[in-house]
Amino acid sequence: MATSPATPKIAKSSLLTTLFSRPLPLYLSAFLLRLILLLYGLWQDANSPLKYTDIDYLVFTDAARFVSRGESPYARETYRYTPILAWLLLPTTCTAGAQWGPLAAKVINAAWFSFGKVLFAAADLVAGWLIERVLVMGTDFPGPTTSFSQGNGTATKKHEEEVNDEGKGMAPSRARAFAAIWLLNPMVATISTRGSSEGLLGVLVMALLWAVLSRRITLAGLLLGFSVHFKIYPFIYAPAIVWWMDAERFSGVRETGQKTTSFLKKISSFLTLPRLQLALTSLLTFFGLNMLMYALYGHPFLQETYLHHVTRIDHRHNFSPYNTQLYLSSASITPLSTTPAGSQLKIESLAFLPQLLLSTVLIPFVLAKKDLPTSLLAQTFAFVTFNKVCTSQYFLWYMVFLPLYLPRSSFLKNMKLGVAALGLWVLGQGLWLQQGFELEFLGRSTFLPGLWMASLGFFVVNCWILGVIVGDGGGEGRLRGDERMFGNVLYITMVM
Repeated sequence: MATSPATPKIAKSSLLTTLFSRPLPLYLSAFLLRLILLLYGLWQDANSPLKYTDIDYLVFTDAARFVSRGESPYARETYRYTPILAWLLLPTTCTAGAQWGPLAAKVINAAWFSFGKVLFAAADLVAGWLIERVLVMGTDFPGPTTSFSQGNGTATKKHEEEVNDEGKGMAPSRARAFAAIWLLNPMVATISTRGSSEGLLGVLVMALLWAVLSRRITLAGLLLGFSVHFKIYPFIYAPAIVWWMDAERFSGVRETGQKTTSFLKKISSFLTLPRLQLALTSLLTFFGLNMLMYALYGHPFLQETYLHHVTRIDHRHNFSPYNTQLYLSSASITPLSTTPAGSQLKIESLAFLPQLLLSTVLIPFVLAKKDLPTSLLAQTFAFVTFNKVCTSQYFLWYMVFLPLYLPRSSFLKNMKLGVAALGLWVLGQGLWLQQGFELEFLGRSTFLPGLWMASLGFFVVNCWILGVIVGDGGGEGRLRGDERMFGNVLYITMVM
């Protein structure tokens, strides 16, 4: 009788061991989760006025239908994506012939229409597998050697052990346990099976990180160029990757205490062959794809895929504090307006300044050389948090990095802190969604103060979480000189 209370714990431990000890149980569970959601989505679409399928998926498939007719995908209003996405979804335009009969044709047509959802769900699984590979490989594989010309041998050996521990890879079973944060995440699975293409971005950025950490520079350049073409935001990773790619990581020799003071020598030492190779490959890929798409579809490609995002004023389903201002801006635009374009300075054109300062300058400089995956997480978190348009799909942009950051994070070392952060993050969304529900479904004007205050509350929670992530990645004790100065500017910018 004395051992009976421990029985549930033993059973739970055995279940988790079985789930993560081999790849099949985990990936099969992730597959079944998405299959159930896909089937449920078909039922809800057929039986409920509140549709499971995301409106963006209807935009994607409509654009694919235009392409199948030999027309431009931009003939579909609000299609703001690369034509490649519409090309990938061409199978959704297939239909069953009359020979199949009404019932069979209905099932076949539903299956073809769901092709994109299946593709996005499959991308989730591939991204999860890449997460596992990066964790097994190690966040800084092969780790830099550690050698100093000053100091005693004991201190040098201790520092070597610290560096090796930070760059050490995980056991596969433990790596799968952290990859499950992505693979078995119901939010990730729901967003993909509703028809959001963010899973494809998860694959691209994880493949990019894997290529960089394994020193496959040409592949990394191709992936970076393609990722930025596919969705603009991965360009923020370029500064961090370039800053991380110092000569030490590629030669295996740590720099000595002597540092050059000549500006030209600093520039020449910075422009290493791997950095130049990455820049050339990524730029050629990016511009090559853009030139091809421009040749096929002309100015609408540039306008809808890139230029639109500079002045977009989407306010629906937008968690950003800019939400109310964007709504007012959209309401002030009329077809008969005689106000010269550019005569007014609009907030949507300035919102990029703090966002880009954090995500492309301050965070990469402070974090990239110490912990590249954490730097990419913090950059993406800052980019989404400070973006003038912030929707649930964007959360997947940084959630894909969480399994790489959490093993050494304060949120796991201090479970109370982790539970508090998760609780506040979910509560912040819940409060906003409650105000949004009253606005969109009940027709009540909740813009002020309800919706705006909920947006501010969620923004403050995200800034606090971002501060913890930056603190974990940089570590106050590990910042030196100019890095400490940039770190101080970083925190001031976040507070402002």
